[in-house]
Amino acid sequence: MNAICRFGYLQLVKRTFSAKTSALSLTSKKRRGHKITMVTAYDYPSAIHVARAGIDIILVGDSAGMVEMGYETTQPVTLDQMLHHCQNVKRGLENCDSPSPMLIGDMPFGSYEFDDTDIALRNAYRFVKEAGVDAVKIEGGSSNRANAVSKIVGGGVAVMGHIGLTPQAISVIGGFRAQGRTALRARELLDEALRLQDAGAFSIVLECVPGNVASAITKTLEIPTIGIGAGMGTSGQVLVFHDMLGMLSHPHHEQWVPKFCKRYANVGSVIQEGLLHFKKEVETGEFPGESYSPYLMSVEERDIFDKLLASDNKERVQKLESTAKKLTAADEYEQLNLYGGKND
Repeated sequence: MNAICRFGYLQLVKRTFSAKTSALSLTSKKRRGHKITMVTAYDYPSAIHVARAGIDIILVGDSAGMVEMGYETTQPVTLDQMLHHCQNVKRGLENCDSPSPMLIGDMPFGSYEFDDTDIALRNAYRFVKEAGVDAVKIEGGSSNRANAVSKIVGGGVAVMGHIGLTPQAISVIGGFRAQGRTALRARELLDEALRLQDAGAFSIVLECVPGNVASAITKTLEIPTIGIGAGMGTSGQVLVFHDMLGMLSHPHHEQWVPKFCKRYANVGSVIQEGLLHFKKEVETGEFPGESYSPYLMSVEERDIFDKLLASDNKERVQKLESTAKKLTAADEYEQLNLYGGKND
């Protein structure tokens, strides 16, 4: 590589990193009193939308297990599944002209809790090397978690902490319940936050805790806090892409939208309307019509094709009739419902 090409490459790298949100820029935002925005998203198109909006951080959360995979909790989500989602989001950011948000991958349940912190570091490396994330997030503020954070940070990977409601631990905390609602538990949360900061975490998510508790933690820490259901006193806020945009807007889903989630759009209703409109137009023959049937044969080729069809028309009609008889017989057999179902 000659000097000019090398200089151009270095300038490109410099511009790329200067435009990306970093752990240092987030801390600077907190010091200057500027709020931080974070959105949880899981795929290529969502990543592009979030980046174009100028959001500071994209978290690829293990909540994908519930939002996109249909699990009841986040616990079944695997490391390979998380890497898959992170890779999709990373490609979205690479193909977007907007300034790149910081990309954080959620380490799933069972990937970092071991006493052998080398396992946590090894799995964190996979997020960086295979999925291209800028940092990882882990849940909990115990001494064990702090040791894992310290090991991962010492190995060169930035870590975001997460305390309060920690969904991966629902079997221990008794379900999706708010945390820190007693004075003693609130004080424990403050100690957990300090422990994570001392271990090297660059930021901490505070989930489902009273606003006064989150505010006290935020004021005590040097690093920024990101709240979700934690009041106004945190350094920033995070919501899930699907929830905040009403992606699943229908009566059944309404009861599962968290109380703390403000809806900024009603995309789900628009999607449903579009699908119903498509169904109707197909069934009535309106779609595709000539407007959406753009691929045509020349007159000459059409004449040749018609002659080819005419050459074996009799054989094709006979085969069609034979196949139709077989399918009709099979359909009548199914309608007998020999195994106890209701007949139509």
